[in-house]
Amino acid sequence: MSGWANRKVHHQVEDFFQSLDDLGFDIGHYHISVFNAAKMVLVVVAMFMLARLGSKLARYFFARATSLDSAQQVLGEKIVSLMVWALAFFMGIDLLGINFTALTVFSGAFGLAIGFGLQKTFGNLIAGLILLMDRSIKPGDVIAINDGKGNTVGQVRKIGIRAVSVATRDHREYLIPNEILMTTQVENWSYSNTQIVLTIPVSVAYDTDLDLAERLMLQAARAAPRVLAEPAPSVVMSALGASGIDMAIYVTIEDPQDGTANVRSQVLRALWRLFQEHGVEVPFPQQDVRLRDTAALRALMGSSEPDPANGAQ
Repeated sequence: MSGWANRKVHHQVEDFFQSLDDLGFDIGHYHISVFNAAKMVLVVVAMFMLARLGSKLARYFFARATSLDSAQQVLGEKIVSLMVWALAFFMGIDLLGINFTALTVFSGAFGLAIGFGLQKTFGNLIAGLILLMDRSIKPGDVIAINDGKGNTVGQVRKIGIRAVSVATRDHREYLIPNEILMTTQVENWSYSNTQIVLTIPVSVAYDTDLDLAERLMLQAARAAPRVLAEPAPSVVMSALGASGIDMAIYVTIEDPQDGTANVRSQVLRALWRLFQEHGVEVPFPQQDVRLRDTAALRALMGSSEPDPANGAQ
């Protein structure tokens, strides 16, 4: 009795799928039906979920591969993710029973699309892989990019398929296309060494004791918590300016990702207090005007004086 019931259910299921397959129409040699459409949707959804699961597993395992640096982790994750998506695509093609001859025609059309509409996207993908392979820029690096208004300094948060995410100290996040980082000059402050030297310009008046001013500058530089003791801060005279003597303080830090403007501010605030305590003057722009004693000037000054005869009246 149970075997008969199972056969009956089996026949009912077959009849149901056959009825779904009959609801459709033919285009050339292809039959499009509700059953085929439902099968296609299920296969596409299943392959999509499988590919996403594979990408998450790749990210999980590479994130815990402590023997690899950040660039190698991201590169391995990207390569495995691309392989998983390619495998899911071909598995879906096989499960749907699509003819590979038609796929060849589709790949040709897809190649034309890459050549025209997707050229930038494909170029950014290749540029991102190259950046990760040569390790010139990797997550965690501090880079400076010229945006036309000056250098934008930030820390690389993520290297994606299309763009690199760079976060600045003012909580802005820039998405820079990978191709731009490949074709323009980029300052990488942590490429081979995280130590960078900051230049802090200072001007003092011409009657200043330069030895005293230099000692005060070095004292202010050493007082900043993030300034390294080795290599030690230094002071140089850079120019004899129009209003004062131009000097520069050189300090070294090893954590540029925490910002550079705050270090300059700490040094200058400490130096301002020391200058006030020791009477060191910071010059301001000033000009001297000389009037030459000429006959024309005396004539002009004489014509502007009141006439005594007119005044007596």
